[in-house]
Amino acid sequence: MKKVAFYTLGCKVNQYETDAMLEMFKKDGYEQVDSEDFADVYVINTCTVTHMSDRKSRQYIRRMKKKNPESIIAVVGCYSQVSPEEILEIEEVNLVMGTNERRQIVDEIKKLQSNNVKKVSTVDDIMKVRAFEEIEISQTNGKTRAFMKIQDGCDRFCTYCIIPYARGGKIRSRDLESIVTEATNLAKKGYKEIVLTGIHVASYGKDIKDEDINLLTVIKKINEIDEIKRIRLSSVEPILFTKEFIEEVKKMPKLCPHYHLSLQSGCDETLKRMNRRYTTKEYKEIVNMIRDNIKDVAITTDVIVGFPGETNQEFENTYEYLKDLGLTQMHIFKYSPRKGTPASEMENQIDPQVKQLRSDRLLNLDRENFRNFANKYLEKEVEVLFEKGIDDTTYEGLTPNYIRVVVKSNNDIQGKILKTKIIKINDDYTEGVLI
Repeated sequence: MKKVAFYTLGCKVNQYETDAMLEMFKKDGYEQVDSEDFADVYVINTCTVTHMSDRKSRQYIRRMKKKNPESIIAVVGCYSQVSPEEILEIEEVNLVMGTNERRQIVDEIKKLQSNNVKKVSTVDDIMKVRAFEEIEISQTNGKTRAFMKIQDGCDRFCTYCIIPYARGGKIRSRDLESIVTEATNLAKKGYKEIVLTGIHVASYGKDIKDEDINLLTVIKKINEIDEIKRIRLSSVEPILFTKEFIEEVKKMPKLCPHYHLSLQSGCDETLKRMNRRYTTKEYKEIVNMIRDNIKDVAITTDVIVGFPGETNQEFENTYEYLKDLGLTQMHIFKYSPRKGTPASEMENQIDPQVKQLRSDRLLNLDRENFRNFANKYLEKEVEVLFEKGIDDTTYEGLTPNYIRVVVKSNNDIQGKILKTKIIKINDDYTEGVLI
């Protein structure tokens, strides 16, 4: 039997697309093996958010070829889209595909095999793409949570971000009927939680002529599927949360009270240079409005430190703002210049050591914030959807508001929602006992 191995870098959208491509290979008679094992085809699904992402992609390309020198190496994804020539120059690479037309990957592999061609690139101009690429999954690698891609492309063009150039600058929304069909099928296979994801998921429906179809419509439709117990949103812009939106989601208890509201900086001057479309005052008002209306809500965010021109005072403004806001958790990124973005050409690039010091301070604040939030649930009963086993007697899962809980159990509890008492708080997770 032919064997295929995948290695996936980057976001949950990439993972979804890997799962979809894997199904295509399986339908063609391939067996999936681990990326460290011998395979006939190795697929590296790349990320290009940072220089480190590109570097990891190149390392794995060379590493895979050593497993089987006769194998076909296919490189797909965001790094392929923005730098196809660079990847083609890597000796080990046979096929380069971008972020569109992944449906053709198996056919392209067959062409390589039959025509005895060594290198092919199918990368097209993503900026001209107007339609959502319908690739779907019937199951995912996880056993309890299914990530479902409903949107592609981003028209925000933040000055630091390469993603619009990798995914396209036009919003492409998935057909609503297709979303509901896939969610229903996943529910029948036992998935209890659906995570709605995309490149800029809050913009879902923007390209659809029907004004009544938007992200809220998708949530409502999935909320009607009995077997689905939880719905979760991936990262969204804060401006999604209007009074009207909050009033509607309050009526849907399946929607988890956990929202990842991208911030990036707690300083208005920095936000302007980033081309973010809100102020710190607006962000804070939205956070407070959500907290006032949704019980037990957790709000998490992304923050970039060391953006070009970020002075010591600007960073202090960010630190004090975040300390006052007390978000549940923060993903801290040190700014990484991406060639082709306006920020990479800006003056006053920040020294790496300064970035590291600023990152460390926010990471310490993040640990403090998580402990403060989780402490409210110490010795309290929560419901946990257990996702996976750490070992034969240790399992971990998430509460609706995204507190990670680890418990001991002699029974396999993967895929079950169980009442649990939290008994210990750590820096980024908790420990509990089953009730």
